[in-house]
Amino acid sequence: MAGRINDDDVKAVRDAVPIDAVVSEYLQLRNAGGGNLKGLCPFHDEKSPSFQVSPSKGLFHCFGCQEGGDTIAFVMKIDHLSFSETVERLAAKAGITLRYEEGGYNPSHQRGERIRLVEAHKIAAQFYVEQLDSPEAEIGRKFLAERGFDQAAAAHFGVGYSPAGWDHLTRYLRGKGFSDRELITSGLSQDGRRGPIDRFRGRLMWPISDTSGEVVGFGARKLRDDDNGPKYLNTPETAIYKKSQVLYGIDLAKKDIAKSSRAVVVEGYTDVMACHLAGITTAIATCGTAFGGDHIKILRRLLMDNGSARVIFTFDGDAAGQKAALRAFEDDQKFAAETYIAIAPDNMDPCDLRLVKGDEAVRDLVEPRTPLFEFALRQIVGRYDLETPAGRGAALDEAAPVVARIKNSSSQHEVAVQLAGMLGILDTQFVVKRVAQLARWARDRGDRGPAPAPSRGGPPHQQVQAPAGPSGPALNLRSPAHRTERELLKLALQKPALVSPAFDAYGIDEFTAPPYAAVRQCIAEAGGAEQGLDDNREYLVGVLDSAPNDTVRKLVTELAVEVFHGKSIDEAYAGEHLVKVRLRAVDRRINDVQGSLTRLGSNVAPDHLAAAQNEVWVLQQYAQSLRNHGADAL
Repeated sequence: MAGRINDDDVKAVRDAVPIDAVVSEYLQLRNAGGGNLKGLCPFHDEKSPSFQVSPSKGLFHCFGCQEGGDTIAFVMKIDHLSFSETVERLAAKAGITLRYEEGGYNPSHQRGERIRLVEAHKIAAQFYVEQLDSPEAEIGRKFLAERGFDQAAAAHFGVGYSPAGWDHLTRYLRGKGFSDRELITSGLSQDGRRGPIDRFRGRLMWPISDTSGEVVGFGARKLRDDDNGPKYLNTPETAIYKKSQVLYGIDLAKKDIAKSSRAVVVEGYTDVMACHLAGITTAIATCGTAFGGDHIKILRRLLMDNGSARVIFTFDGDAAGQKAALRAFEDDQKFAAETYIAIAPDNMDPCDLRLVKGDEAVRDLVEPRTPLFEFALRQIVGRYDLETPAGRGAALDEAAPVVARIKNSSSQHEVAVQLAGMLGILDTQFVVKRVAQLARWARDRGDRGPAPAPSRGGPPHQQVQAPAGPSGPALNLRSPAHRTERELLKLALQKPALVSPAFDAYGIDEFTAPPYAAVRQCIAEAGGAEQGLDDNREYLVGVLDSAPNDTVRKLVTELAVEVFHGKSIDEAYAGEHLVKVRLRAVDRRINDVQGSLTRLGSNVAPDHLAAAQNEVWVLQQYAQSLRNHGADAL
């Protein structure tokens, strides 16, 4: 086993790789105020962005699902990596050479499986690109040229060629230090009679990357008649390649998708190339599977899923294309974006259209024309004989539930009126009422999924549940005491200079909410808030490392990125909260002592009575001083 990664190197990796740059590879981030960024959480489905990133602190936190942590924690969770694999990946990006406490430098064969598989695909992609220039690959270059793709286009998309021999890539990767087991696991090789052989042979190769730009698989196009395999052959399901979770071209398109709030979904690799070369740089495609729920999650995060976003599907006009469009419509309600369908004249795909009519025709094709729900309705209605009452009734029975699923109620009413016109039913209100009734029934049965998330117009902490970690009563976020304690902890984590050194003298028991007491304990174990004066990031890492469990750790990240409620976060603001928390603690102690004396009554010993009365007097004087002089009395 490889040794433990040197702590200084882990810190160097955290500092060198900005968390906003890493998170932006997976979702669109927008300004959230206070130096923070926000986006749709990649770890749970949501309609309104509750996922926040603090670049200055190197932390993220979702106020919806409570996931949080630093850059390393984010990559570990989203890509299902171990700690060491994550540090190794980030270190490679930052150009940092890692040291290991045992065994010196980490040899390549000791790295985590995912890192090794990604590295194998990266080398394979380079190998295939080099092979495209070989004499054998003339057939591949001809295939590209016939479809309007020159050498520059092939290089831009990383298109390559797999030699026709049995084990060219396999032998090449062995020479790079990869084991046979790794080659089989990666899907680049497969078992042969005498050992591993290449999975892809004599084919044109398209690298398939994830949102971060790492090659995780390949799509291979048959070129020769004597190739008995399928027209397109893709990488099998592996630890890094799940066809339902990848979109071809997403690495090239993601920035423009986020910038324009528009995505174009096409059907093949050459269609993506044609669209991008024609100026439609938001084009993507699925890889050997239908467009589904996991693909939607990827797009929703990039689109920020607002109502003005648009997703345009291009399908062939044949029966298969129509079927694909209807499958896409089944998932339409998972988008907040408006969805449209575009079908080229003469049923041409974007690649053919570009060849025949040029780039402008491709750009014109993907301008939204027909809403996807309208296309679905026309397909349904077209199957019935509308000349008869029975035909119109049957068409209404099938089409009305489709209209009832439309998200926007005003649009739903308008489309119901359109449906009445399509069916030739003169009593428009009958159709409108039928649709409204079906929509109501669907809501009552929960067919439309979970209820919408509550409005997030207020501060994030007003919508989240209290962490279920430390024992004791749940947080009452309407309680002035809990609100003040929360704000003071935020100051201690985010602005330690404003509350130091006074904060470090506060006892754990001065925080009445058990979850907040647990966070105060973490700060104490990390050396106190004064540790944050020199290096705030390292201080926060220490606080997180002191957390006894994930629940407390998530609360720390939440408090470390949550915005403050005051207009001016200065010494006066900090002093106000220091005083409020201390004053409530003093008042509680006074009440406790007086209550104890009352319960004992005449049974109290004279010396105990004198000591208690003196303590109450001292506390009352201190409380009065806090009220009169504020933070100066601390």
